[in-house]
Amino acid sequence: MKKAVFIFLAAVLLGLAGSFIIIGSFGAPALDTVAVNDAIMTAMLSDDHDEAISAVNRLLQLEYEKVDAAARGRNTALRLFLCVYTGVVAVAGVLLYNYCQRNVLAPFRKLRMFARNVAMGNLDVPLEMDRQGSFGAFTESFDLMREELKKARENERAADRSKKELVASLSHDIKTPVASIKATTELMLVSATDEKERAQLERIESKAEQINTLITDMFHATLEELQALSVTVAEVHSTALPRLIENADHKGFVSPFDIPNCIVLADTVRLQQVFDNVIGNSYKYAGTDISVQADFDGPFLVIIIEDRGPGSPEDELPLLTNKFYRGNNAAEKSGYGLGLHISKTLLEDMSGDLKCENRPHGFAVTIRLRLAGV
Repeated sequence: MKKAVFIFLAAVLLGLAGSFIIIGSFGAPALDTVAVNDAIMTAMLSDDHDEAISAVNRLLQLEYEKVDAAARGRNTALRLFLCVYTGVVAVAGVLLYNYCQRNVLAPFRKLRMFARNVAMGNLDVPLEMDRQGSFGAFTESFDLMREELKKARENERAADRSKKELVASLSHDIKTPVASIKATTELMLVSATDEKERAQLERIESKAEQINTLITDMFHATLEELQALSVTVAEVHSTALPRLIENADHKGFVSPFDIPNCIVLADTVRLQQVFDNVIGNSYKYAGTDISVQADFDGPFLVIIIEDRGPGSPEDELPLLTNKFYRGNNAAEKSGYGLGLHISKTLLEDMSGDLKCENRPHGFAVTIRLRLAGV
């Protein structure tokens, strides 16, 4: 870069010096005063004044013509030099511009794009530049920084995934002793006769259920972040659905119901989670009888699970399936606001859907399962 600028300045200075040299070589055009004075003296001494005056005029005319010729010659040489000089400077300017574009501006544009990729988190795009160029060492340092950032991010992701896998594993393992506590408490409740003892056992069962709910939410949230909640869709006969609902209804709040015969596209393992979440929410926020209705709606089997609870404010209904959202009526209830979100996500992966709404007699969750072959 310094060499290019130096050559350009040298060309400019050379042009100025050439202009001064040309002007100095030709000098300033002037009359031959000695010849003119001699002609005037001769005319003054001559007896024929008219002839003397004519001679002086002819001499002056010749001198003026010489001055004009010298001026024209100098101007022609100067114009020719300036044309050549302008061409040389223009070529030098174009070469300097191309040099700056290739060696200065283009690298900076690449640096700007590189910085944008780094800011967007795209650390897989290397900074491709000539390591021998003017910015070689500079750009190489930036690319080394990118590689170190990429390694640090990969290590962070690996550590984060390891922590989440540990949480998921522990959550799953904790559910077993909690289930044992619940089962033992239920057996003790059957044989308990003292009211005080029964109250204590019911409190233990309630807390065990609360712990189980929290652990389930944490387990599902961790699996979702690990993208481990995979859905394998298969054709499932509708006769399998009542069993899934009954498995979720461990308190026996669901009234008898019928589901029409059909074949739906679903993953029974994930669909069990959906029913667990929906009926579990009804236990938590309503605690009333639950009705189940099923019918066809175009290419879908629609299952409506409705309780007799107070429902949810209308402005909160669209938000209930958002991740981590909990309504105003959930302040004193345990949970993370994940049940309906995970349920909706799982159903969408099965080509279905989930919708929450208030009904005249309570709160309803509509589950839509796509019919096979439709």
